[in-house]
Amino acid sequence: MSSESSGSSRRLLDDAAAIRAFAHPVRLALHELLLRAGAMTAAEAGREVGVSQALASYHLRQLARYGLVEQAEARDERERPWKATETAQEWDDGATAPEQAAARSLLERVIAERALARLVEWQQRRPDEPEAWRRTGGVGSTYLYATPDELTAVGAAIAELLGPLTSRVDDPSARPEDARPVLLTQVAVPLPLPGSGD
Repeated sequence: MSSESSGSSRRLLDDAAAIRAFAHPVRLALHELLLRAGAMTAAEAGREVGVSQALASYHLRQLARYGLVEQAEARDERERPWKATETAQEWDDGATAPEQAAARSLLERVIAERALARLVEWQQRRPDEPEAWRRTGGVGSTYLYATPDELTAVGAAIAELLGPLTSRVDDPSARPEDARPVLLTQVAVPLPLPGSGD
């Protein structure tokens, strides 16, 4: 599955070490910040996510080690800004190697926890938001019966639908004036069959 967006700039994480590295909450926060705000120095990014410059720098270097961020063009000789390399990450949902399966599970859990924390923040902010935005955020839940192929097709259709919106991550000039960053987290959980005892 895709981690936090489904745009045209994608990266396949097929190495357990890279998946585990990306699963760190501070690294996910830094990566999201670079997608949202564009290139930033470690000092700027650290202030935004609430960690020291040294800690932000360490985590950015770890992300760079796996190709998830890279040095951006500096505005002057003193700066060393970083930028995200892709707008979406994917990993093999069917990986059966124990180390890769464990890393995938960890990353999915951390992403779900971040999404839940963001939902709680949104619920606290929602009363102060403009009417149009108050109506948009929240949780939807759909119960359905599907085959693995059908569920895969649903994910592909959603990714195609989101493509024009996620392309704006890389192109700020394409964003409408009233556009703002939105976190859309997809969770698809195959449930046990009725009567299976689970």
